[in-house]
Amino acid sequence: MSQATYNKMWTDAQKDLDIQLRREREEFLQPEKDRVKVFKMLAASYIKYMQIFRNLETAHDQLVHWQKRTVIRQVLDGVIGRILEIKKEMVELENSEFHYIDNILEDLKLLPEDIEVPVPRYFIKEKLEVLQQREKILDQILFNAGLQTQKCVKAMTFEEAIKMIQVAERARQGRHRAAFMKQIYLEEKRERQTKLQVQMGPNPDDAATCIQKVWRGYIQRKKTDKMREEEMIFLGMSLPPHLKAMSISQMHTGQMNALQGEVQERHKEVFIKDKLRETEGLDIKETLQDQIGQCFIECRHIIGKFPDYPTEEAGGSMAILSQKTPEQVAAELAAKKEISLQKKAQKKKKEKEGKEKIKGKKPQKTGKKEEEEGWKMAPSNFLSIMEEGNSQYKAAWQNRDKGCDFLQDHDPELIKEEKREEVEEEIRVQVDELMQQKLENLKLAVDGEKSDKQKKGRKSEKKKKTTMRKKISEMEEDLTPDRTIDSLYRELVEEGLLIKAKTVNLSDYVGSQTVHEKAPLVKALLLAGPTGVGKKMLVHAICTETGANLFNLSASNIAGKYPGKNGLQMMLHMVLKVAKQLQPSVVWIGDTEKIFSKAVPKAEEEMNPKRLEKILPKFLKALKAQDRVLLVGTTNRPFDANLKPFCKVYQKIILIPRPDYASRFVLWKHIILQNGGAITNLLNISCLAKVSDGFTQGHIIQAVQAVLSELRLLQMTRKPLRTAEFMTSLARQDPVYREEEEILKAWYAKTQLGKVRIRALADSEKAGKGKTKEGNKGKKKN
Repeated sequence: MSQATYNKMWTDAQKDLDIQLRREREEFLQPEKDRVKVFKMLAASYIKYMQIFRNLETAHDQLVHWQKRTVIRQVLDGVIGRILEIKKEMVELENSEFHYIDNILEDLKLLPEDIEVPVPRYFIKEKLEVLQQREKILDQILFNAGLQTQKCVKAMTFEEAIKMIQVAERARQGRHRAAFMKQIYLEEKRERQTKLQVQMGPNPDDAATCIQKVWRGYIQRKKTDKMREEEMIFLGMSLPPHLKAMSISQMHTGQMNALQGEVQERHKEVFIKDKLRETEGLDIKETLQDQIGQCFIECRHIIGKFPDYPTEEAGGSMAILSQKTPEQVAAELAAKKEISLQKKAQKKKKEKEGKEKIKGKKPQKTGKKEEEEGWKMAPSNFLSIMEEGNSQYKAAWQNRDKGCDFLQDHDPELIKEEKREEVEEEIRVQVDELMQQKLENLKLAVDGEKSDKQKKGRKSEKKKKTTMRKKISEMEEDLTPDRTIDSLYRELVEEGLLIKAKTVNLSDYVGSQTVHEKAPLVKALLLAGPTGVGKKMLVHAICTETGANLFNLSASNIAGKYPGKNGLQMMLHMVLKVAKQLQPSVVWIGDTEKIFSKAVPKAEEEMNPKRLEKILPKFLKALKAQDRVLLVGTTNRPFDANLKPFCKVYQKIILIPRPDYASRFVLWKHIILQNGGAITNLLNISCLAKVSDGFTQGHIIQAVQAVLSELRLLQMTRKPLRTAEFMTSLARQDPVYREEEEILKAWYAKTQLGKVRIRALADSEKAGKGKTKEGNKGKKKN
């Protein structure tokens, strides 16, 4: 698609966003008592924001103009954050991580695919070089440690390489010569036939024979091309059609990335900021000095003395040059001094009053008040970001003529407007220092006053000393100040604590910093479910899609490593330090229930799985809002753990069920094709999906891989796949029984979210019974 298409996509997305922001201002500010109506409002907003997000993400990825992409990126971060906020509200409203919005999708005439959350491509694209370099270093460390073997590549001598090129070139020349001779022969044949036709005249039988020849030749050529393509795919010399389509899309993305890089390089060559400093810097400095000096003189005439220069916190010369008279500026500065003195005196009074109130009164319950008022949307951290981006789009890009910009180059005027403010701020700092000194000299010369700078300096030094005395927790204390991140990284890889994530995409499973800092914070995530539902695969997919490092702190992996309390503390300190420095990072704990187990089995006593139990909460406490580090635990037996400490560590718990009929149908088809199989009329996918009820994704993959061996793939052209083949291999495996599912559901009901959901359902049932009783009483009276 052309750049005009993506520009239109961006314009449409901005229009939709503008409508959605207006709608939010009208609907979400008013309290609402009807919970069903609230959920519909939230679900509709969630779907709308998801559509806007998908369009903006595509436009951001495909547009070449870097200034447009920066504006889109700002809005995109705001939209992602808003989606997370709405999702949090939906979870709190329904007390469930899963929502059923099929009716709303039907009303909007949308498919479930339209609200799938795509992973933003800029996550990987912006740091692709760093990730590739890190992967090379990881491979080298693993190879040196003997944990990974490199594929041996047979070296070719110089003579062999020349011989291969000569053979290929001679073959090319021979084919070219044969094609040329064939063309000459066909031209001569046509000339002879035309001469005969002119002499003899047209014959209907000959015409029919000619048409038959052409048609049969066309059909045969088509069959031959198909057979040749299948043979090349079988020999591994050509890509299958679905992979070929992917390679074409990858080529297109590669071209777009190259174009974006060229535009960015052209922008780097233009030093607009330096030119502005050279051309306009002196004028800006002189005008600022003149304005500040004039303000000093006017204040002196009106008040009778020179004003105090505002501090950096108050805005410096910005406070003086605001659109106010000198009298107002002087009055404001004097008022600020008085307020600061009054605040100190009032603090002690407030503290005393607060203590007396706490002793005398007890806090009242606010639950009833909230119920009477109704639901109201929590304040958002991202609406201001979206509104700012929207206003920036309207001001700079909405009415701009885009037809003449063929190169999609930067707009110098927009850059000048941005850089002029930066240059003014830099010059303002220099001017503030000069004018502050000038004001002190004027005070000494005219009024004979001395500055209180030395006294203030001493006080500030005391304040700094007091503020520096803060307690540092065990995990935040730097135990390795003399070691570099590279050495810690190497040690963690060699010890097997930092592992290489498998390349698994979320599509195979049927952060920007701004978003991470302001979005609802989730430090730990638990994936619970039966064996084979894809918990470990999801962990690897998270790392692949976000380019995150993967740390393995499973009990089986850390057994015998860094023994003792000090060793454990050192290990977690190293993991935390490297994870923060090379973020984003994922810390994975497999079979995490063993850490919080009620009783350790005798076979696992040597492994000491409970050694992380007490230190994990401290590890999570050391993670701040700006740290893009996620703790992910996986378990298939969560009911073996102590519930309170388990749920205290893992804030968000997701129960992954076994696949339903529709998912199994897609899975069978996808996995058979992925492993090189062919689906014919003899293979009933619907039957396989019905028979495999109770089996997980892992069971289906094992069954397909057991059937589709190398020998079976060779026999496929003569002997197509049948349904019975997969049934026999599937029957050898144990399914997930209902008792196990019921135990998992009963455990989930004991978690915090499960308890709240049960209470809410009980309250709704009581309310329903109360209404029916009132209705029956009314009927009896009548």
